[in-house]
Amino acid sequence: MNKQELVDAVASTSGTSKSAAEEAINAVLNTISKELAAGNAVQLIGFGTFGRGERAARTGRNPATGEAIKIAAAKTVRFTGGQGVQGCR
Repeated sequence: MNKQELVDAVASTSGTSKSAAEEAINAVLNTISKELAAGNAVQLIGFGTFGRGERAARTGRNPATGEAIKIAAAKTVRFTGGQGVQGCR
């Protein structure tokens, strides 16, 4: 499901317009993004938890040349499905 399909499903389920559903979805996603950027976890009871992860620096290989390259450390987003979500655990 892509974002537009999610907007359509939310609008259909809630009985609101597509523009109102898109505005609400954007507000939720922006809030989650801001909280993660600030280093905070976002826990949605019954759904799951969004949190920040760390990926250590490592050595990789350039697939075209086989040359060893350094890959910098990175911050990532991780999601842990809640107990109420089938297929996430």
